[in-house]
Amino acid sequence: MVFWIFGYGSLVWNPGFEYDEKVTGYIKDYRRVFDLACFDHRGTPEHPARTCTLEQKEGAICWGAAYRVEGDPERERLAMEYLERRECEYDQKTLVNFYKEEDSLQPALTGVIVFTSTLDKESNKYYLGPAPLEEMARQIATADGPCGNNRDYLFLLEKALSQIGHEEDMVIELANEVRKVLDEGILKERKLVLEIEGIPKERKLVGPPHIPHNKSHMPTLQLHPLPEAIAMDSS
Repeated sequence: MVFWIFGYGSLVWNPGFEYDEKVTGYIKDYRRVFDLACFDHRGTPEHPARTCTLEQKEGAICWGAAYRVEGDPERERLAMEYLERRECEYDQKTLVNFYKEEDSLQPALTGVIVFTSTLDKESNKYYLGPAPLEEMARQIATADGPCGNNRDYLFLLEKALSQIGHEEDMVIELANEVRKVLDEGILKERKLVLEIEGIPKERKLVGPPHIPHNKSHMPTLQLHPLPEAIAMDSS
């Protein structure tokens, strides 16, 4: 008995279950998008996190990692139960072909399981849909849940893709925008602290230091004529 599972989000760096083999590779005609809500891991119902799901797009590829679980049925059952609890926001399991870098024509594996989502807000309460980059960044920068904050999820994915040698422009762009939001927040906090402590935000230049003087108490300088010079022979 054996099954393979493809991870493209947190499973890339933190599978969390017992497996026999990990292989880096990609699937075709899917792209990674941050359009899925997370209410109970890195967000809350009031402030959901944004996590990855897959969107079908012809010609796209999505890099990640495939894990092999092999052994008795009980071992497989435990691994799948763990994954279903963890990936509870995903309402579908899709079978895909998995490719390695050295062979892009023939799949290295077939029938690989991947957790996906119904991309419809009416039928899937977890589907948030796309949003402007700045809006997604602010949501990711501020969402927090029992398993940690949303921004770490993004930053760890960015790092994991870099480590396998396949960085993704969308992930980098979103991560950079989140960093910008965080920097703005730190700057605002610093300004607030200065205001609370009564420290001026900005001071005017005062020029070089000088010694104050009082004209009324300055002594009058008396000038005396010098004696007439006398010519002398040199020795």
